[in-house]
Amino acid sequence: MSNTIHPQTSIGHVHLKVANLDRAIGFYSGVLGFEVQQRSAQAAFLSAGGYHHHLGLNTWDSLGGSPAPRGNTGLYHTAFLYPDRAQLADAVRRVTEAGIAIEGSADHGVSEAIYTSDPDGNGVELYRDRPESEWPREADGSLAMINARLDLEQLLSEAPEVQ
Repeated sequence: MSNTIHPQTSIGHVHLKVANLDRAIGFYSGVLGFEVQQRSAQAAFLSAGGYHHHLGLNTWDSLGGSPAPRGNTGLYHTAFLYPDRAQLADAVRRVTEAGIAIEGSADHGVSEAIYTSDPDGNGVELYRDRPESEWPREADGSLAMINARLDLEQLLSEAPEVQ
């Protein structure tokens, strides 16, 4: 018997433990452009488009802490879905202009993705989905995702002009 989740269910928000709230806000708001909706001494709630929050940041149990060591379980990355290629390119431009390293990128056939880390070592994926009609499929209709090279220079050339 299959008990699948309702297809309109989505992830409402991600809440991260951070070592330094100002530094984390600097990355998520100052670089990526999320808007701070509410802030206290130990927590902040950020969003895209005025929602109460897509991203929570807190130092409740992590003030001054260090990143989780490699080889341990935990969050692999948080993925931020951009509406189109131009907006993804804009996000990548912001990251590179801030001097933050791009740790990887890939064309997955269904999406294009860029990987980096926030100041606390949490993985961050910036991506855009291709229209479902363009997704690669096997003969039986199942997805045929790939892991091909993504041309970052070409992507960055599509970033909107900075106002």
